[in-house]
Amino acid sequence: MTQTMFDTVLVANRGEIAVRVIRTLRSLGVRSVAVFSDADADARHVREADTAVRIGPAPAAESYLSVERLLEAAARTGAQAVHPGYGFLAENAGFARACADAGLVFIGPPAEAISLMGDKIRAKETVRAAGVPVVPGSSGSGLTDGQLADAAREIGMPVLLKPSAGGGGKGMRLVRDAARLADEIAAARREARASFGDDTLLVERWVDRPRHIEIQVLADGHGNVVHLGERECSLQRRHQKIIEEAPSVLLDEATRAGMGEAAVQAARSCGYRGAGTVEFIVPGGDPSSYYFMEMNTRLQVEHPVTELITGLDLVEWQLRVAAGERLAFGQDDVTLTGHAIEARICAEDPARGFLPSGGTVLRLREPQGDGVRTDSGLSEGTEVGSLYDPMLSKVIAYGPDRQTALRKLRKALAGTVTLGVQTNAGFLRRLLAHPAVVAGELDTGLVERVVDDLVCTDVPDEVYEAAAAVRLDALRPRGAGWTDPFSVPSGWRLGGTPRPVSFPLRITEPVEYAPRGTHTVTDDQVAVTVDGVRHTFRFAALPDGIWLGRDGDAWHVRDHDPVAASLTGAAHAGADSLTAPMPGTVTVVKVAVGDEVTAGQSLLVVEAMKMEHVISAPHAGTVAELDVTPGTTVAMDQVLAVIAPHEEAAE
Repeated sequence: MTQTMFDTVLVANRGEIAVRVIRTLRSLGVRSVAVFSDADADARHVREADTAVRIGPAPAAESYLSVERLLEAAARTGAQAVHPGYGFLAENAGFARACADAGLVFIGPPAEAISLMGDKIRAKETVRAAGVPVVPGSSGSGLTDGQLADAAREIGMPVLLKPSAGGGGKGMRLVRDAARLADEIAAARREARASFGDDTLLVERWVDRPRHIEIQVLADGHGNVVHLGERECSLQRRHQKIIEEAPSVLLDEATRAGMGEAAVQAARSCGYRGAGTVEFIVPGGDPSSYYFMEMNTRLQVEHPVTELITGLDLVEWQLRVAAGERLAFGQDDVTLTGHAIEARICAEDPARGFLPSGGTVLRLREPQGDGVRTDSGLSEGTEVGSLYDPMLSKVIAYGPDRQTALRKLRKALAGTVTLGVQTNAGFLRRLLAHPAVVAGELDTGLVERVVDDLVCTDVPDEVYEAAAAVRLDALRPRGAGWTDPFSVPSGWRLGGTPRPVSFPLRITEPVEYAPRGTHTVTDDQVAVTVDGVRHTFRFAALPDGIWLGRDGDAWHVRDHDPVAASLTGAAHAGADSLTAPMPGTVTVVKVAVGDEVTAGQSLLVVEAMKMEHVISAPHAGTVAELDVTPGTTVAMDQVLAVIAPHEEAAE
């Protein structure tokens, strides 16, 4: 039995998971090697590693997804093993084989297990043979569009279309109307092909108001497999998890033991080794009727909640198992203590329909301690672009019970500051206070049903008050000695009534705002009093505006120049213009200049941070201008096309 830990491990990933893995490597005395693209040359994971290697330009296909360049980096630095993190090549059987062929230990399961469980169709057949219950759905691989549609109608609507390869909700489509099957199958194939290089789909019965519960398993190379309890992952948007917790309030001990044993059998059925997760769909009204969905053959984003309630470092055990060690404990030794909840902080703007955002991190405050942990890849100065996944960090809270953990997490999110980039932190804080969440009455559709009540689109008066206060303070004379009275921003006028000093500001619409209450401004904090209530914000001032943050929410207040706005907006004003809703890349262009289009017709697709957004015609008309082609990189609000309306539409 090998007991020798690796000397050097290459982390084939970026962002918060790379920082997370490096932390455990450091605690074990193992030398860490980071890799980076040109976009990440000054990233936090690069600075925290013992050494780092450039592996290519910014696009992931030429850097983080390049097996050849990763293996070259490992050879140059003397790495003995590779930790893939999650995402990118973490579940790529070819990468695992390439590591083995190069004499490197892949810190994950055998390539055969990745291949088997990465094919959702084969995975279902394999675990079904091992006695694990599965969701009713299509059978066989390589089904045509027509066969998928026929299978969907046979199963009965609603159904869920899923890519056979990959995960993370990419390419999944919930279809309730059979008439929409053809369009949804085409869209699911396109997204699956873009995300995973494989557009094979399967179709499954959709369970209304289901709960998503997963079991963490750990297996060594000596035949020992244990489970570490469950995680509740039912709070999701667009089939992607945003809040996870352990344990689940739904399960009793008998159901937990049954699901745990099913997960162990699923792991054994594919010869699993390392840390993995078996995911189940569970009818909320009958938790004893659970169905296998898929197995994630890697570390999960939400692994910290399991670490907090078990006291185990899952990355450490990934390393120990990969080094040949036996598990030092059996199933009876695993105990679950307390409760942990995690929130995923993503670069997205809730007020704009959760579209991906970007920018430079100007101010950063991430809570730690007193039962709170933040796993992050951020630092002040980090550039958040549109090339990679939008998740920036995770805030995790632990307490002796669920209510304490919820309370701590809400407070931690309120104290999270990421100015310069819009995030969902404030939205998550409000979600965690929703009565259904507090009561533990969860299902995978809950967030979509209540989302409108949790998104703040109106700008509170105190935001403009704080922005104007910061601008006013910046005009005040600094230094000792005589002060020219005409330089003091007091609104004083010779022989006239003083006028309040006002500032033209803009968040969505321009406003002229004069501070009307008391205020205090320090280096990065502004406190204002409006209608007798004191409000405190963190801020970051820019030459053309101010970022303000409070309770997890953030506002970018720009200085408004009416003359400049009229000049820059004149060329493409009005409802005829189609603009980019987010910074990203145009992936599909379906029309050309001169084409006739109908209202609502799909014209273009913009992709950012692995998310597609369809741009549709605002009205019937003719394509008068088309400023992009497939592959064009666009900024938020950049004009993509102009649709000249038909005369009757214009009238």
